[in-house]
Amino acid sequence: MEKAFKLDFDNDRLGSLYVNCCGCSQTESLHSFGPASKPHYLIHYILNGKGIFRFHDKEYRLEAGYGFLIQPNELAFYQADEAEPWSYLWVGFGGSRAEEYLTKMGLSARHPVFYCDRDEELYGIVRDMMEHNTFGMANDLRRNGQMSVFLSVLAESVSAGVAAKDEEDKGNQYVKKAVSFIQSNYCNPIKVTDVADYVCINRSYLYTLFRNYLGMSPQQFLTTFRITKARELLDSTAYPIESIALSCGYSDALVFSKAFHAMKGMSPSQYRRQSHKENSREQLQEIEGLIAKLLEH
Repeated sequence: MEKAFKLDFDNDRLGSLYVNCCGCSQTESLHSFGPASKPHYLIHYILNGKGIFRFHDKEYRLEAGYGFLIQPNELAFYQADEAEPWSYLWVGFGGSRAEEYLTKMGLSARHPVFYCDRDEELYGIVRDMMEHNTFGMANDLRRNGQMSVFLSVLAESVSAGVAAKDEEDKGNQYVKKAVSFIQSNYCNPIKVTDVADYVCINRSYLYTLFRNYLGMSPQQFLTTFRITKARELLDSTAYPIESIALSCGYSDALVFSKAFHAMKGMSPSQYRRQSHKENSREQLQEIEGLIAKLLEH
């Protein structure tokens, strides 16, 4: 059950953007729709409460401030939460440029969910559509104009969200490339500036990305990776300390020994004598865990 106020409009369906229907609903607990389809685009925007939206075998748990797009002639299902059933507004629309507008906003069958923090504006627009509900060119123009305003309000928030997501994805890719470069070149005397140059960003931005994604600076990651590899060599070979230093990217054995001591609290020679093989495996697992965490994004 739901308490709904809904209007369907008999517009001339030949324009670039027109309204088919609009309304507001306060749903009862577990009220649901579908799986079913509509012949036009349909956007729901949640004003209060919670619920789920299922589309293309994906389920989204949504609350106030979120909305979802249903494509024409596509099966969709949505249901109000049992404890906090949602209230929402909706607009159904079509037009020769409707798909183009939605695509530019970043909304599609693959990305049907959005967030917008301008609920009062959206509610006001739909209310205006509903108040100008009678037949006639003036009201048709008014409603269709408000439909453009509705999408423009969403576009400002949704496009910002898409841009932020694109920036996040880009940042993640920078870190992945940087980590891959370190894995392949830790044995060479590379510096953080070399890593930054490789991924074509400045050092300060690389520092920010590493802190955000891995919880440590690029220098800390490079040093940790090198010392972990050094511990493997100390455990599994009889190489001289100088050779291990060179194998791990340190041209100066003294600098290597200081870095090793700073991280492990003992010199490489002391570590080898104590033969902490299990600890070495644990350290390697820690590094692998960091990289796995990065790859999950």
